[in-house]
Amino acid sequence: MRRTSFGLLCAAAGAALALATTQPRLVFDGSSARAATGDAYRQLSLFNDVFERVRAGYVEPPDDDKLVESAINGMLTGLDPHSSYMDAKSYGEMRSQTYGRFGGLGMEVSMDGGLIKVVAPIDDSPAAKAGVMANDIISHLDDVPVLGLTLDQAVDKIRGLVNTRIKLRIIRNGVDKPIEVSVTRDIIRVRSVRANLLGDDVAYVRISQFNEQSTDGVRKAIGELSAQAGDRLKGYIVDLRNNPGGLLDQAIAVSESFMDRGEIVSTRGRRPEETMRFNARTGDMTKAKALIVLINGGSASASEIVAGALQDHKRATIIGTRSFGKGSVQTIIPLGPGNGALRLTTARYFTPSGRSIQAKGITPDIEVLQDVPAELKGRADMAGESSLPGHLKGEGREEIGSQFYVPFDPRSDKALNMAVDLLRGVRANPAFPPTPPVRGAAN
Repeated sequence: MRRTSFGLLCAAAGAALALATTQPRLVFDGSSARAATGDAYRQLSLFNDVFERVRAGYVEPPDDDKLVESAINGMLTGLDPHSSYMDAKSYGEMRSQTYGRFGGLGMEVSMDGGLIKVVAPIDDSPAAKAGVMANDIISHLDDVPVLGLTLDQAVDKIRGLVNTRIKLRIIRNGVDKPIEVSVTRDIIRVRSVRANLLGDDVAYVRISQFNEQSTDGVRKAIGELSAQAGDRLKGYIVDLRNNPGGLLDQAIAVSESFMDRGEIVSTRGRRPEETMRFNARTGDMTKAKALIVLINGGSASASEIVAGALQDHKRATIIGTRSFGKGSVQTIIPLGPGNGALRLTTARYFTPSGRSIQAKGITPDIEVLQDVPAELKGRADMAGESSLPGHLKGEGREEIGSQFYVPFDPRSDKALNMAVDLLRGVRANPAFPPTPPVRGAAN
């Protein structure tokens, strides 16, 4: 069975998975196929020759399993930043982490120049409480350099027994000297949805990532908040800022919780017959109440699916800064008992209007830049997908960088305050409320 992930390359938090149905296959035709096959066999013969020479001539007897694993990793990481190999241990951990509970520090990470780059700390995790921030670069783990380790090896060092400590050396843009923090490992229970009323008339729903609990959490929040507010309810704010992505099926289900009908997302692979379209079916649980979605430079992948669908259907007004721009699909391909799995980029995804946001992101209907404290100046922007070495090229002009800073104090949160004021009618903007398309009209 293949499983498909729209999440960022997340190791400490676990890659997210969703079900797909087809099996990978290669299709060759005619003489071009024979030529391609011949070239492939010649290259495999070259690989075999190098492998045997290393085994026979290296200064110390090498581990055959490590040689093969390194070769596979090199092949996959040479494709794009999101394709990789997981050994059996990593694959098993990833499957268990999908359910939103795992051990560690609680942060989504990727590799950047051979070092660990923090995509985002998980809400209320040990990493977040210790002050680890998005865009931080971790250069040492307990004084051991990260450089030279694979992402899986680095994450193995980060993980450990609950209540044990690990020292991180952090390089932070705008700070002259490395920062050292000591973090206590814990069981990470990812509560992906938090919700409350702002005042007594605005429903606020924060989704930190898309895991197995996200849709249930959102639908429970809609029911409880609508009951609490009653006739006073002005509308909903869905906060997807610094949400790195997750499960495809959860992104679809969350989207359709706010939609009556229409396409949510499509995926397109190498062949036309691989195109898949996903449509809303369950109906709008909010009964068409006004809706605003908050995004920023840390909103990626599954977050962009939700924001793009609600934006294209004029169901929501999008406020904040341009999103990360990860518009590719990773399929998890098991390699058999004990052999781990491939995480392979197999398709791009498109919003309902046919937009590919790969290396571009979702542009908000209303851009709101936060006031960044002086001590954070120069490090409040997320470089985005287009900055990753070897990323899939986007269609048309690519965009680089977008603000991801969110104030800790909601009173200073300009995007949130804009959303609340729009819902309450205190402020006006041509983009709110969006004008839904006229049914039956020509596009």
